[in-house]
Amino acid sequence: MYKRILLPLDGSPLAEQALPHAITMAERFQSELVLLRVLIPLPRPLVTAEAKTQRAEKATAILVREYLESVAADIQERGITLQTITLGGGRPHLQIIQYAETNQVDLIVISTRGQSGLSRWLMGSVSDRVVRGANVPVLLVRAKKNEV
Repeated sequence: MYKRILLPLDGSPLAEQALPHAITMAERFQSELVLLRVLIPLPRPLVTAEAKTQRAEKATAILVREYLESVAADIQERGITLQTITLGGGRPHLQIIQYAETNQVDLIVISTRGQSGLSRWLMGSVSDRVVRGANVPVLLVRAKKNEV
């Protein structure tokens, strides 16, 4: 049913609460699991040299790659086919949606804080925007506050 499952991660314990659900789905349907991290460009302050910003972005990319590889290592031990993808630039929800559309993703599994009302209206959330914009099913995993 699901050949490719996309799990966006941002390095937070909140996002990682979706991991067990994505792993279970991948095992059940013998799916490929794609771990995706979107890198948000660093602000370009006028007083900071461009070279410093570029070094910071490279260092961030290395840390992100190491993070995804450590998560992937635990999953691969279970025999799940896996990819790790890092995308740069842009708004995370748009990058997630675009990746899903252009890479034959059948399901997106993503965590949510479960915000509602005014806080959701003011801040929005990546997961809410993914649900509204994705053309594939999205499994929302409500994060438990005591585990975040």
